[in-house]
Amino acid sequence: MTEHDSSTPDPAPAPALPPVADRAAFEAELSRLRLREKAHTREGDAIAAARRRLPMVEVAADLELTGPDGPVTLLDAFEGRRQLIAYYFMWHAGHEAADQCEGCTWVTNQVQELSFLHSRDITYAVFCQGPYEESRRYRDFMGWDMPWYSALPSNNELLTGRQVGSMHVVCYLREGDRVYETYWTTLRGVEVMDYNYALMDLTAYGRQELWEDSPSGWPQTKDAPPEHPMRSNGRPIPQWSRIEAGRSDDLHPRP
Repeated sequence: MTEHDSSTPDPAPAPALPPVADRAAFEAELSRLRLREKAHTREGDAIAAARRRLPMVEVAADLELTGPDGPVTLLDAFEGRRQLIAYYFMWHAGHEAADQCEGCTWVTNQVQELSFLHSRDITYAVFCQGPYEESRRYRDFMGWDMPWYSALPSNNELLTGRQVGSMHVVCYLREGDRVYETYWTTLRGVEVMDYNYALMDLTAYGRQELWEDSPSGWPQTKDAPPEHPMRSNGRPIPQWSRIEAGRSDDLHPRP
């Protein structure tokens, strides 16, 4: 055997490190950054204030959804509360769990405790853009317990002027039996639901994704293509803990 076995891959190089400084220099740099952070926070507050001053548009309150007991209306989804936040979950009908949307799985997996929303008279619900039974099995596989509906009967009307089939967060306000849409966002706008990226952004190496502006030598996730940073080994990342726990991901059980 030769001194170097070419069949054994060389170990990956260690990632680069930030420069080392003494405490005084570190705190001085952090103080300069803190000014930008505070400005960013104040701008976020100003944007939220402008959002609260947007006009609203009426939406038919009787648009049909499908829930666990069959057809319901958009008005029913409020569960009697004044406001409703609906997450429009992308769906690939007829596909297996591993093929479902990694982005929607990522953000939906963050939504756990709803009591604080409820304390502000807000209901949160998922409006899946696929068949109810198939998508409900996915919810059960993932272990989610938030209200879950199929928006398939009214997708086009609910998402008027937007890309049906894409991820959206839509906010509604109820006045008696009338329903109004007050805000919506899509694509990176749905990051507001996630805390993982917010925490990653605080760390030295950030999100470790290929698009980020990072110094040379910083680690980047290379086990997923750049357009799918929420996937690992052929599945949305949060699915793996469910598979390891022995849960069934069969969305199409035989009769």
